[in-house]
Amino acid sequence: MVKSLNFSDIEIVFQRAFARWLSVIPVNFTKTEDYGFADIKIGFYSGDHGDGEPFDGVLWVLAHAFAPESGRFHLDAKETWAVDFRSEKSSVAVDLESVATHEIGHVLGLAHSSVKEAVMYPSLKPSSIWFKP
Repeated sequence: MVKSLNFSDIEIVFQRAFARWLSVIPVNFTKTEDYGFADIKIGFYSGDHGDGEPFDGVLWVLAHAFAPESGRFHLDAKETWAVDFRSEKSSVAVDLESVATHEIGHVLGLAHSSVKEAVMYPSLKPSSIWFKP
């Protein structure tokens, strides 16, 4: 599992990230316990994890997701993922909700944006968020 985060914190962050998309586009997401049949498969991985896009460790490539129909959504397990910057003081901590929201956009088929303030902008600095909590 990811250091410093528990499963319930991760689950809450992903619920909020999916809700952000629900609030702006006509789509519906349904949680399933059957990972094998899920349309979107989320996981934390390190290094070469079999999809041809290995992770590089702390910072740089934080996550990647594959457009429909694949639905694979991978986050770098080596990152210091934060759910609350008031309690996470690492200078390299990355906001999990911002990255999750961005990668869900890719799963939905969106490309990167050149607008720095957009959630689909291709980079995020440590200890920053794309939107107001």
